[in-house]
Amino acid sequence: STALPYLLKFTELTSFAMETHVDSLKLQVDGYNLLLKILSQALEQDVVMALGENVASSLLEAVRKHAENEELLLLACTLLMMMSASEVAAENLRKVGVIADLLSILTNFLHNEKICLSGCGVLWSLAASENNRDQELLRRAVLVTAAVLQEHFQNETVMESACLALWALSLQDCLTEDDYEPTTALLLDVLRMNPERPVLVKNACLALASLLRLSEISALRFITDSKGSGIDLIKDSYHLYLNDPETVGSICLLMNEMVQYDEVVLDMLSHKMEGLMCEIKSLFPSS
Repeated sequence: STALPYLLKFTELTSFAMETHVDSLKLQVDGYNLLLKILSQALEQDVVMALGENVASSLLEAVRKHAENEELLLLACTLLMMMSASEVAAENLRKVGVIADLLSILTNFLHNEKICLSGCGVLWSLAASENNRDQELLRRAVLVTAAVLQEHFQNETVMESACLALWALSLQDCLTEDDYEPTTALLLDVLRMNPERPVLVKNACLALASLLRLSEISALRFITDSKGSGIDLIKDSYHLYLNDPETVGSICLLMNEMVQYDEVVLDMLSHKMEGLMCEIKSLFPSS
């Protein structure tokens, strides 16, 4: 922590050099690599660096100038994800318009797993902020994040990050009525195809719980999906992770949203969910 002022000063000097020579791709790449080392060193010391608005602006100027260079954009997304761990830095990124740039990067480089992983991580941090004034952009982010999920259905780590982003976006009520049904179906597919990933199951259940809280459309799709009922999926997930309190907790949050709809309750009764809930109460009496 005693080195923090020096790290911040070095960061500002690096970003100033990048801004001064924004046309030089090599200098921008070298600058991003250097900043990544600085932030990594700070994080290793449990120090979160709240980089200023001028630094954020310099970084995005490089992104906009070299918007076709995949190497630079990967470095940028990685650095942005590290920066967004700080609320102050996240707010500075928002002020200089990072969300629009991020959505453009994700759309243009949807094939790049590392860019999508970091990009969804940044979206999660920014969307989860209580001080959110970017509703229109975040509504666009729902479609982009869903596209990331569909593109990387074989990459569990990317899907974990995308599900977290969808959860944060739904908590901010960024979905439109047209988004509820396809997003619910997509998250059901995530559960259906990746039962062996506890973090992914937990994140998908949290996102589904938020969707069901918002819309009966999502609730009805949850129980009538053509590939099978979501109730069967969460029962299977529970039996797979009954010794994992965090995953069971996310399943319980989802069930708590399910019971607000009469049709879903009837379906839960037909699936004999009372027994499962009694079992959960006996296994987790203090939760």
